[in-house]
Amino acid sequence: MSHLEDLIAEYCPDGVEYKKLGDVCEFVKGKGLSKNAKGLGEIPIILYGELYTTYSNYITSVVSHTSKDQITSSPIIRMGDLIIPISSTTKEAQIGKASAYKANYSAFLGGDAILMRHHQNPGYLVYLLNSQWFEKLKMKCVFGTTINHLHPQKLAEIKIPLPPIIVQQEIVRILDKMTELERELEAELEAELEARILQYEHYRVNLLDFSSDIPRPPRLTHLLQTLCPDGVEDKSLQQISSQMYRGAGIKRDQLTESGTPCVRYGEIYTTYGLFFDKCVSFTDSNAITSKKYFSHGDILFAITGEKVEEISKSTAYLGNDTCLAGGDIVVMKHKENAKFLSYALSTQDAQKQKSLGKVKSKVVHSSVPEIGKIRVPVPPLPIQEEIVAILDRFEALVSDLKDGLPAEIAARRKQYEYYRNQLLTFPPLD
Repeated sequence: MSHLEDLIAEYCPDGVEYKKLGDVCEFVKGKGLSKNAKGLGEIPIILYGELYTTYSNYITSVVSHTSKDQITSSPIIRMGDLIIPISSTTKEAQIGKASAYKANYSAFLGGDAILMRHHQNPGYLVYLLNSQWFEKLKMKCVFGTTINHLHPQKLAEIKIPLPPIIVQQEIVRILDKMTELERELEAELEAELEARILQYEHYRVNLLDFSSDIPRPPRLTHLLQTLCPDGVEDKSLQQISSQMYRGAGIKRDQLTESGTPCVRYGEIYTTYGLFFDKCVSFTDSNAITSKKYFSHGDILFAITGEKVEEISKSTAYLGNDTCLAGGDIVVMKHKENAKFLSYALSTQDAQKQKSLGKVKSKVVHSSVPEIGKIRVPVPPLPIQEEIVAILDRFEALVSDLKDGLPAEIAARRKQYEYYRNQLLTFPPLD
């Protein structure tokens, strides 16, 4: 039998008492204070938005401060108080997310939040109020459309299990340890992903830098020595392109659920990576007066953007459909390996060339002549294909880790949530 089971058997063998939250805690509404109050003095304050973005289960130190004249109507937060936000502008924010105040000094609470004073273990109440079990009951107390609000009076009516304090303390000890282990695991997984990404970036940069004498995989070394013993020539995109032209405008209201696949320039920044084989947008080609098509292997450049450091982001189309290119896109046709060019055009050196001479402003532009001036290394096709094979393996590894990391973290969290619900579930007293 575990220590917790021993305590339950000793102190509450027949179940635990359930009480209304309003009978367990005194609810005090926060008042006043806004973002404009921050930074005006040395008095600690907590604003409701920070409860979503800054603080977790425990608040051990306060990040915001104000002056004395700003806190005239704001309630004082003391050690052990619970704080929850009661407004949310987004559905994603967990309205009513609880935090326990554990700092050794007082603070003041702004509006759209409440503090809850009690005589229970604050950690126990935090875990309970943030549990899936309580979440389902809490959401019945939420109202509003554009802005969601949590009704304190209805919240106060929810009944919660209250085991003896000694049992609460043991539950908190277990859950604190589980939370610590969960964070350590997430940190390890994220560190592994970061290390793999750095390794991939190292390979990508060095495999495409033919001026360096770095060690390369044996097969690639053999190909380089055999096919280009005197080095790899840099060529401009104008030299290697068979055609380079601008797309034509496809308005937002010309998009359809189906029809001819198309790409609008903004999608190159937001939707497509180094290469893609399916378009996310479609249009009725009969409605487009000036049609500019692209096909398998073509490179697309977005020549309008908001950032100098991202202008002319490029992607290679690897699909088999014939598609329409929207305005502010440059299409480049060529006879090289499309994936190799896409890798080469994603390097820091290529981006520097794309950004050369551009000035930061609201909108940044490029053009066909400027795209044509960009120079990239162009080894023979067998070398391009070998480099692509190597980089694809690393890309797949990183992609698998990116997909696997959230899945593994989600599985761990689900497991943690299960145990937390188990620990916070008690049979009621008859």
